[in-house]
Amino acid sequence: MSGMAEVDGPHFRFGSGGLMAAACRTTGDDVVLEALSQGDQIIRLAENEAEVRAAQALRYQIFYDEMGAKPTAEMAEQGRDFDDFDAHCEHLLVIDRSRGEGAAGVVGTYRLMRREHAEQAGRFYTAAEFDITPVLSFQGTVLELGRSCVHAQYRNKATMQLLWRGIAAYVFHHGIDLMFGCASLHGTDPEKLALPLSYLYHNHMAPIELRPRALDSHYTNMNLIPAQDIHPIRGLASVPPLVKGYLRLGGWAGDGAVVDHQFNTTDICVLVKTDQISEKYYKHYDRTAR
Repeated sequence: MSGMAEVDGPHFRFGSGGLMAAACRTTGDDVVLEALSQGDQIIRLAENEAEVRAAQALRYQIFYDEMGAKPTAEMAEQGRDFDDFDAHCEHLLVIDRSRGEGAAGVVGTYRLMRREHAEQAGRFYTAAEFDITPVLSFQGTVLELGRSCVHAQYRNKATMQLLWRGIAAYVFHHGIDLMFGCASLHGTDPEKLALPLSYLYHNHMAPIELRPRALDSHYTNMNLIPAQDIHPIRGLASVPPLVKGYLRLGGWAGDGAVVDHQFNTTDICVLVKTDQISEKYYKHYDRTAR
């Protein structure tokens, strides 16, 4: 993809919960990995508790201070967004080395949860809002994406591309077949979000065999505007940038939205089969390994 810097950086050994990979080369029982970087920014998995706490502090800054979510008293006291899932997930970090190494430089994050992580935690996070039985029944390897945020000063093309490159490398390394998770539209009044919700309903609904559905207790109808009244360009333009990114990869939305008053958002469930990502990165890494 144009605009991406070439991969550089030191080599690391990949352990359980190990570092983000740009390229994988098997050496005996070890897999040697190269860190993904672009200028002063690198992307990798959190290596210690301090880095996870830095990701939680960034989440608090974005979700609570900036977007108006309602923290618990404990979260407010500590200035961190956290829950019981954090201990079982892997945390993808964008680190700007000009701000500091490790925790001091965290400017972007994504929480990654594979099936084995969900078994340890008791469930996937998304299951609190959506019936994800079709996803759980999927025979391939699945990955839940969540808690994504980027520092306001870094919401640019370069940083977003680096995040997507990191996710794609993770997908490639773990053989992920399907990504899913909650994606948020800012605000809690579905009528004010009628255009993006209806556009997604009419144009990007997941196939029935994979389609999550908002739980009955939370279900909010997405079909608020007739399809013939939605201009495709205006409809797509109304969708948040993160969701557009999923759609560009061939992503889908589940049936029904969920109003989350704590986070001041209206959530949808998104899914992406990773065929396109995997094929692209397999070709790239196969070439570099020769």
